[in-house]
Amino acid sequence: MKPSLGARLRSDRGSAAVEFALVAPLVLLVALGVLQLALALHVRSTLTAAAAEGARAGALAYSSPSFAEKRTRAILSEALGGGTAASIEADRTVVGGVPVMRVRITARLPLVGFMGPTALSVEGHAMVERT
Repeated sequence: MKPSLGARLRSDRGSAAVEFALVAPLVLLVALGVLQLALALHVRSTLTAAAAEGARAGALAYSSPSFAEKRTRAILSEALGGGTAASIEADRTVVGGVPVMRVRITARLPLVGFMGPTALSVEGHAMVERT
């Protein structure tokens, strides 16, 4: 015996495929957003650590800003590859009356989609040793 039209319309049969088709793009979008955020935080953390280490290397006695740049580039090429940093600047400056070495890194963020910022700038500071 064949079910009536009303019974077939009330049936849940086939609804899982429709629900999946509606929910899957949203889940994928959220997953890509989380991946993008994790990647951006990793790159930011690595850039901050490299800037701080480069500043410490440049702040040593008898060191120079060019050595700070070289050390920062070496750390970044090891950790993230060579193409991440767009520019690295190192100079001696005074912060609160204390001479410091400052390293500023401007880098491109790798994007998973078209979400979020495309560039990031971080700084690292270290007190200059007296000679």
